[in-house]
Amino acid sequence: MTQPGQATARPNVRVVLFGLMIAMMLAMLDNMIVSTALPRIVFEFGGADHFTWVVTAYVLGTTVSTPIWGKLGDLYGRKAVFLTSVVVFLVGSALCGMSGSGLLGGVDQGMIELIAFRAVQGLGAGGLMVGVMAIIGDLVPPRERGRYQGMIAGIMAIAMVAGPLVGGFITDHLSWRWAFYVNLPLGGLALLVLATTMHLPKYRTEHRIDWLGAGLLSVGITAIVLVTTWGGNQYAWLSLPILGLAALALLALVAFALVERRAVEPILPLGLFANRNFALISVIGFLLGFAMFGAMNFLPLYQQTVQGASATNSGLLLLPLMFGMLVVSLVVGRTITKTGRYRAFPIVGGVVMALGMGLLSLLDVDTSKTQSSLYMVVLGVGMGFLMQTSMLIAQNSVEQRDLGAASGAATFFRSIGGSFGISLFGAIFANRLAGSAAGDAFSGGGGEGGRMDLEQLKALPPQVRELVLGGLSNAISHVFLWAVLFTVAVPVLAWFIKEVPLRTANEAPPPDASGEEQAEAALGKAPV
Repeated sequence: MTQPGQATARPNVRVVLFGLMIAMMLAMLDNMIVSTALPRIVFEFGGADHFTWVVTAYVLGTTVSTPIWGKLGDLYGRKAVFLTSVVVFLVGSALCGMSGSGLLGGVDQGMIELIAFRAVQGLGAGGLMVGVMAIIGDLVPPRERGRYQGMIAGIMAIAMVAGPLVGGFITDHLSWRWAFYVNLPLGGLALLVLATTMHLPKYRTEHRIDWLGAGLLSVGITAIVLVTTWGGNQYAWLSLPILGLAALALLALVAFALVERRAVEPILPLGLFANRNFALISVIGFLLGFAMFGAMNFLPLYQQTVQGASATNSGLLLLPLMFGMLVVSLVVGRTITKTGRYRAFPIVGGVVMALGMGLLSLLDVDTSKTQSSLYMVVLGVGMGFLMQTSMLIAQNSVEQRDLGAASGAATFFRSIGGSFGISLFGAIFANRLAGSAAGDAFSGGGGEGGRMDLEQLKALPPQVRELVLGGLSNAISHVFLWAVLFTVAVPVLAWFIKEVPLRTANEAPPPDASGEEQAEAALGKAPV
C-alpha cells in the first residue's frame, strides 16, 4: 500500500491541480456571479423582503459544513468525500436554476425554492473550499506546498474579478438561470479530471462520526451567522430575537466543547489549539476575514456610487487589488518552497495590509481612480503575504491524520471572521451615514433596505448630489479606518509564531517526540 509521503502520487499532481483549480473557481465564482444577477431575480420573483436570504442561506450552508467536510475527509478518504461535495454543489446549482420554473412546484414559490436550493449549494461549496486545501496537503509536503497554494491564491484573485464580469454578461444577455447552469459544465469537467487522475495516499483512522458534536456545532454556527446577518439590520442588536440567538449560540458551543473533549473522533479536535502556532494562526485567520471581507465589501459601493462605475466595470476597477495579491502570492509561495521559511511573511503582510486599509480610509469624493488603484495595490500586496501562508502554517502545525480538520478550522475561522466583519462594518457604515445628507437621501429613496437607486442618485441636483456623495465617501472611509484597528493586531500576533521547519514528507512526528526527533522528522531524516 502506498505510504504517506511517498512520491507515487507526484507525476499527476499538475493534472490534479488543474481539476482542483476548476473546483475552487466554482466556489469562488458562484457568489459573485449570483450577486450580480440577484436584482434581476428579485424583479422576476418579487419577494424583495426575502432578498438577503438568498445570500444568507448560501453562507449558512458553507460555514456549517466546512469543518464537517474536513473531518469526513480525514475519516473516509479525501477523494470520495471531495467528489461527493462537488456533486452536491452541482445538484444544488441545477436546482437553483430550475427554481420558479414550474418544474419543481408552483411558480409563485420561486423565491422560497431558490433560498432552499442555495442552502444545498452552500453545503457543497463548504466541501470544495476545504477539500482543495486538504488534498494539496496530501499530495505535496509542506516544504513544497507554498508554490501550489500560491497558484490557488491566484485562482481566487482571478475569480474575484471575473465573477462580476461573467455575472454582468449573463444578466444582460442570457437568462439569470445561467448564473447557476454555468457551474454544470465546469463542475462536470472537474469531476472527470479528478475521478480519473487523483490518487491520494491512504491513512488509517477509526471510522466513527461524532454526530452529536456535528449537530451542536451546526446549531451554534447557524445562530452566530443569523446574529451577524440580522443584528442591526432586520432586528435591533438588543432585541429579543438577537439576544435569544446569541444565547443559543453560546449554549450550543459550550455543549460542543464538552462533547468534543469526550468524542473518540471529534469533528474539531480541541487538542489542536494546544499547539501555539495553530491557535495563533486561527485568531489571525479570524481577524484576516474580519478586516478583509468586511471592509472589501464596501469597495464596489464606493466605485459604483462615488466614482460612478457600472456594476461590471467595478469588477475591472478591482484589478489592481487582485494583481497585487496574485503576484505576491506566487512569489511568496516559491520563496517558501526554496527557503523553507515562512514566519516573516504574516508579519510583513499584516503591516502592509494595515497600511493599505489606512490609505483606503483617505478615500473621498475627490480621490481619483489612479489614487484608489494604488491604495488597492497596497492592500492586495498585504493580502498576498497572508492568504495562503496562514493555511500553510495551520497545516504544518498538525499531524497528517488531522489535516482535514485543521484545513476546515482555518477556513471556518476566516469565514466566521468575514461574517462578523460584514455585520459590524455595516453597522458602523449605517451609523456614520445616519443624519447626513446621504443618510436622508437613502432613507427616502424608496429602495429595498433604504437604498436609493443609482439612477435616482444621478438625477439629483448637482449640489445635493455632491452632499450625498460626500456623506457616502465619509461613511465608507470611516469603515476602512475601523478596519485598521483590527488589522494591526495581525502582525502583533504573527510575531509570536514559531519558525517550525516545514516537513519534506507528508508524515508528522508523534506529539510526544523530543525537539530533536521532531526536527529530524520534519526534515525527512528519520522515520516516525
